[in-house]
Amino acid sequence: MARRMPASAPVGAADHRSLEQAADWYVRLHADAASAADWTQWRAWLERSPGHQAAWGYIEAVSQRFAPLRGEVASRAASAGLQAALRPARRRHLRSLALLSGGLLGSWLAWRHTPLRGELLALAADYRSATGQIRQAVLPDGSRLWLNTASAADFDNGASERRLTLLRGEMLVTTARDAARPFVVATPQGRLQTQGTRFSVRLLSQAARLAVLDGAVRVRTADSGDTLTVQAGSQVMYAAGGIDRPGPLDPGASAWTQGMIVANDMRLDELVAELARYQPGHLGVAPEVAGLRVMGTYPLTDPDRTLQLLARALSLRVERKLPWWTTLAPA
Repeated sequence: MARRMPASAPVGAADHRSLEQAADWYVRLHADAASAADWTQWRAWLERSPGHQAAWGYIEAVSQRFAPLRGEVASRAASAGLQAALRPARRRHLRSLALLSGGLLGSWLAWRHTPLRGELLALAADYRSATGQIRQAVLPDGSRLWLNTASAADFDNGASERRLTLLRGEMLVTTARDAARPFVVATPQGRLQTQGTRFSVRLLSQAARLAVLDGAVRVRTADSGDTLTVQAGSQVMYAAGGIDRPGPLDPGASAWTQGMIVANDMRLDELVAELARYQPGHLGVAPEVAGLRVMGTYPLTDPDRTLQLLARALSLRVERKLPWWTTLAPA
């Protein structure tokens, strides 16, 4: 049975202005000339709103992954001052986290649904791709697998069924025929069963998206047990508790396997969000230009080139506050 899944608002998201202010503060505090007054003003800014705290938490998380790029910009004194200033806020966050997670630590049911479990399993997966990498593989049964950026999957070539488990990211599969053993795909949201078909699956924050290019795929959700057979030329969102109504297949659904993205009257912010998956760091769009419509085919694995193409076509500028912080803004 197909039903409309309830929309869920993002939690802890920071607005674009707060993110840009956080980037400015990061540059200012990590400069050699940062003063005690700068630290005081930053602390006042940080405490002014939850949005500022969310933005700073985001930039701190991103910056930690780019420590080698910072070079000598961040002095030891600045880093020590930053950690000391953040310590009270961190203690508050840790107390909140302890209250939220204390009752869950001993629960396997809760653990098996956490993103952390998926990330840990992905590290030891049979098939993995790095950020910005698109990987192809032939499975032991002869099926072909494409992994999109930052993806991971396990394969069990069993005697009674072939099971491919998507642990992270997105994959496209062309299944080999085997009348004796069905081909099954497992995701946290449910189970897919197919025979001799071509389809893709992408994990999202609370759901998964199935796109069927050839044949048909039967979806069964993990919690509600809802089922739906999705035919070629259709795509559908499904969650553990329900299945959305199928819609027409995106014409560019498989373009990523060739390292390209097809923008057919796509919003600029949606296109940039896709590009952001292919490079580490922050890639954003100023709100004034987020709704611009984009047409064309662009390279996914060379985001810098695509940004320059977009900037020229739409009269924008590429603004880089830091090597790992990029924004498309009005010219």
